[in-house]
Amino acid sequence: MASDADVVICGGAALGSATACHLAMLGFPGRVVVVEPDPSYARAATALAASGIRRQFSHPLNVRMSAYGLEFIRALGVDFRENGYLTLAGSEAQAAILRANHAVQRAEGAEIALLDPGALAARFPHLATGDLVLGALGLSGEGWFDNMGLLGALRARAKTAGVVYLADAVAGLDLAADRVAAVRLAGGGRIACDWFVNAAGGRGAEVAALAGIALPVERRKRTVFVFAAADPPEGPLPLTVEPSGVWWRPEGEGFIAGATPDPDLAVGAEDFEPAHAEWEDLVWPALAARSPHFEALKLRGFWAGHYDMNLLDRNAIVGPHPAIGNFLFANGFSGHGLQQAPAVGRALAEWIRHGAFRSLDLAPFGFARIAAGRPDPERAVI
Repeated sequence: MASDADVVICGGAALGSATACHLAMLGFPGRVVVVEPDPSYARAATALAASGIRRQFSHPLNVRMSAYGLEFIRALGVDFRENGYLTLAGSEAQAAILRANHAVQRAEGAEIALLDPGALAARFPHLATGDLVLGALGLSGEGWFDNMGLLGALRARAKTAGVVYLADAVAGLDLAADRVAAVRLAGGGRIACDWFVNAAGGRGAEVAALAGIALPVERRKRTVFVFAAADPPEGPLPLTVEPSGVWWRPEGEGFIAGATPDPDLAVGAEDFEPAHAEWEDLVWPALAARSPHFEALKLRGFWAGHYDMNLLDRNAIVGPHPAIGNFLFANGFSGHGLQQAPAVGRALAEWIRHGAFRSLDLAPFGFARIAAGRPDPERAVI
């Protein structure tokens, strides 16, 4: 079976659907086909994310992308809980990073407050602050949202505009004259196309390899734990990030939490087994040390999902390949993909529609830095 499309998007979760949705919003007149192997999205990073959105970044582009993400989420009417992020520094070195990042964030219009240990204790009396040097609290524009609500709204808008969602997988790419001429499907079909968008999440490097492109993106596993506290602290409570990297936030009647594993190893496409030991070894000890309200906890559940980790600098890879000009990247978000999906979808749609980024210049996150081995990283506390 063969068919034609102006744009083929590999991956129909948040990034792929945001691109399709923004093409529709820009009045793109061509045929758009989204190829998604799992229409249930059961294992998509979008579905398994903790769904946070923050402006506490060090790179101005990340701050701007999240700002548009929030604007777009609000415009869609997606449920958003604006409780903020609280990032804690346990050393002078970490505090220096918070201060430097704060200057960038404030310059971008983000409402972030720096709190010394006394101010932290006054505002959050449930926290032990004796080991802390500084905290950064998002006063507005940060929190968490309905991940599947966002995906559903993106898909609905795209489908209403005529975007076709195809339950299949990209198995090959036919190149001609330094362009992607056609996409070959696992189900046997072939789609000739003018543009190809790699929004394949954890499969991003494998899809890029079909065009002979080496993409430094690997899957990393993150386990999320669901728990209840016998004596929970009173809210509203922000998503709190410990100096160790352990994080926690309210969820329903309880809480969720997680940590960055050490070592943080690449995992296979089918490895969704939760890292149960992280609860006893990393998460619960950090929570109990931070608040007496977290000494008596009951684990209620857990799940694991994947990050598509950019090994060069943990920032997004967005836009055209320098040699294969109609191959567009939306890869390597390293945990930021869901909140940045609206901005990336808009940028790629603008590139397809107008041949340039118009609203937000994402060229610094292009493939050129990957090819040159020139990282453009975040300054993170951990």
